[in-house]
Amino acid sequence: MSYWRRNPLQLFAFLTGLALATALWSGVQAINAEARASYDAAAATLGEGQFDQIAPRVGDTIAQADYLSLRRSGWLVSPIIEGDLGGVRLLGFDPLSSPAGFGVGQVAGTGDLGAFLNPGQLFANAETAGQLDVSVPVVIDPTISPGIAVGDIGVVQRLLGRSDISRLLVQSDQPMQRPELSDVALHLRLQAAGQTADMGELTDSFHLNLTAFGLLSFAVGLFIVYSTIGLAFEQRRGMVRTLRALGVPLSRLISLMVAEVLLLAFVGASIGIVLGYAIAALLLPDVAMTLRGLYGAEVAGTLQFRFSWWGSGLAIAVVGAVAAAGIRLLQIARMPLLASARPRAWAMTSVRAQRVQAICAAMLLGGACVLALAGQGLTAGFALLGCFLVGAALLLPLLVRPVLTLAERVAQGPVARWFWADTRQQLPGLSLALMALLLAISANIGVATMVSSFRLTFVAFLDQRLAPELYVEAADEAQAYAIEDGMMAQGVTVLPLLTIETEVADLPARLFGVRVGPTYRENWKFLDAVPDGWDQVNGGQAAVTNEQLARRANLWVGDDIDIAPGLSLPIAAIVADYGNPRGQVVVSEALFRDLHPDVTPRQFGLRTDDPVAVRRVLTSDLGVDDGAITDQAALKAFSLQVFERTFTVTAALNVLTMAVAGFAMLMSLLTLADLRVPQLAPVWALGLTRRRIGRLELLRAVVFAVVVCLFALPVGLGLAWVLLAIINVEAFGWRLPMFLFPLDYARLGLYAMLAAVAAAVWPAIRLMRTPPSALLKVFAHER
Repeated sequence: MSYWRRNPLQLFAFLTGLALATALWSGVQAINAEARASYDAAAATLGEGQFDQIAPRVGDTIAQADYLSLRRSGWLVSPIIEGDLGGVRLLGFDPLSSPAGFGVGQVAGTGDLGAFLNPGQLFANAETAGQLDVSVPVVIDPTISPGIAVGDIGVVQRLLGRSDISRLLVQSDQPMQRPELSDVALHLRLQAAGQTADMGELTDSFHLNLTAFGLLSFAVGLFIVYSTIGLAFEQRRGMVRTLRALGVPLSRLISLMVAEVLLLAFVGASIGIVLGYAIAALLLPDVAMTLRGLYGAEVAGTLQFRFSWWGSGLAIAVVGAVAAAGIRLLQIARMPLLASARPRAWAMTSVRAQRVQAICAAMLLGGACVLALAGQGLTAGFALLGCFLVGAALLLPLLVRPVLTLAERVAQGPVARWFWADTRQQLPGLSLALMALLLAISANIGVATMVSSFRLTFVAFLDQRLAPELYVEAADEAQAYAIEDGMMAQGVTVLPLLTIETEVADLPARLFGVRVGPTYRENWKFLDAVPDGWDQVNGGQAAVTNEQLARRANLWVGDDIDIAPGLSLPIAAIVADYGNPRGQVVVSEALFRDLHPDVTPRQFGLRTDDPVAVRRVLTSDLGVDDGAITDQAALKAFSLQVFERTFTVTAALNVLTMAVAGFAMLMSLLTLADLRVPQLAPVWALGLTRRRIGRLELLRAVVFAVVVCLFALPVGLGLAWVLLAIINVEAFGWRLPMFLFPLDYARLGLYAMLAAVAAAVWPAIRLMRTPPSALLKVFAHER
């Protein structure tokens, strides 16, 4: 450990690099762990995925008479009611008939069933309890999912002003002689536990995306550790030779070095976990809003110190540090005793390592090609991404070397030729920092291209799909009829939206009935369609599906799709449906009403030239609540806000990754500065001033940054293609078009050069201020 005490800069680089790497990884894992804990709490509270359920075939309510009929016929079911009250999801259940393991744990724990039933209580976590303004006591239960309050069904019905039921839970053990459900209530359907939407599965792609970026950031930070360890072992080769010559066994020497690395890794990882907690706490609100907007998932706004994320952060940091040191230790073990004393011994070993590096790069890039052509699933997509990025990073030094050699050959004058030759000589020591910079710039280019392409496509998509000037939602069926009749009497084009939950191609989906007219014909842009697609849909002869359902069901235009029992229709068109994880099928209004005559539209789009006047008629004449009316601009603004918040975390990780890459270059240049003195002393003795040498060091950093940016551009565009054409399709079911943004790439290149110059300023100043006596001492030492 005395070596690190004498070299505090290298100790700082080691600890800081590992701390930054661990911070980014553990921060992402902390966010994922908190989100998954919220999903599990919601599933436990709501019973999702645990019990079979009975739900209405049409609508979202069940009459209490149906519940009583099922109980009298022998069905062991328990009623559930759900509703929204002031932005909080209320869930009511019957504690006497509910299945074991469902409900609020504190009711069973305290045994105070009487207080729970009369006068009644609600259970919620502290955050949700603060949002409730109800007449019954609210008991704090930290196990309840955020955004949900639970109570007795009678209490919740009274608070919601309802007398119906939302769904029925089915007990696992049922009487053998019970009748079929269709014989008791034909209008109800049995939904198996495995068919309910699992929020964890819906959001897996989002969390896997975060994990991938966290792992990329960890890899960039680990490059700092690897580079620092390599330089430390290079400077300690004389000590290694001396100790071995004095008789210290190689095994003991390596064991001590491993123990040293483990101790430093534990310290660096501990610092990183604390930083990761701070990063996660900062980003968690944006992640929670993204998950709520995309999936309707509620995530707690507070962060808990869970072993699942800090334990994984500590483990991956220690394993990463040991792996980084293992390569250098293996070199020590394999090098002859006297070889380590020769100045070129490590360079000779580096030549052999370059061959291995070239082979690894070729294998990884080849594997990426195979995965691109034959890979299936999201895991294969991220494996492709990893192989491509790591392979490109390993290939970078091998491609930069011939470029520098060519520059040396065409250079004019001795100083210029020395500059390029010296730049090539510095490549091995800076290769890891340059790889980190390549990964950071490539990730920024790739993600910026994806986000900007998505933004352009999404804005155009909103213009197409949000064509009506006003959207209104009726409070009940009577008001729905009044809205449609009143607006048509005013000459307003009314577009009712009929919808039910159903299953299509064995997948959960929503069936829509639309009034085909100019709005749909002129604004909906299809990915693929037959020439007279809308005419066929309007005639009840075909259907439109969104891209998600078509890809998941392996269907396309011309294929038949089951709309209802005994009814199959050909697909007339495929429509893009960005931002929606679920499948959708669109048929004509007439066909929908024939299939589901009991469904009344509650939502309407209104086309008008005077939305202000129409809004006034809705509120004053028809009694529609102003909060039930949404104008087009507000809806677009909300959608774009959700979109922007969706990529806030990704953008933050990109900025952090770029900062870590700049820090890696700074640490590499600083640790190389002392090793550079013997190489610069002869040039100084030949007449180059220290100031000019410092300026050349800055120029060298710019050269490396420019070369890396040139290589990063195709790598970043390749990354963007993988994200848009493979990852996005596997994760969400839609494929986005790819656009190029040259000005953004130029700006990223400028940022990279500024980061490289900023990293080189301090080492260059140190070289400029190197006293002449230190340079003269070089000639007095054996080199």
